[in-house]
Amino acid sequence: MAKVPRNFRLLEELEKGEKGIGDGSCSYGLEDSDDILMSNWNGTIIGPGHTVHENRIYSLKIHCGDNYPDLPPTIQFISRVNLPFVSQIDGKVDPSKLPVLSNWSRNKSIETILVEIRREMASFNNRKLPQPPEGSNFF
Repeated sequence: MAKVPRNFRLLEELEKGEKGIGDGSCSYGLEDSDDILMSNWNGTIIGPGHTVHENRIYSLKIHCGDNYPDLPPTIQFISRVNLPFVSQIDGKVDPSKLPVLSNWSRNKSIETILVEIRREMASFNNRKLPQPPEGSNFF
């Protein structure tokens, strides 16, 4: 199968992100519509119900480097969150601690990552973790 070039792939993701994902619990789009390289993205995750994250809105920065989708993007929470794979210093997601990033393949996407992070929020180990005050940010 032919390898889809980075820009075509990111255009597909942009179009999908603008339409919205499934139930609207995750969304993403370009940080700046003039970013012709489509490198810097914003993501939003609405915390899953019946967890300490319920009704919280989490903002994230996503950076797709030159080698995306062969290499995963870097993910950084803007909103403060207490999760085992998120640095409590700067909100950066440690790829080695999040399976969707540590087992990256080019058929995964920004959507895959956001949905997986939301799923992790609802997991048995993370659903009741004490969280920072709502509305607090890393930067």
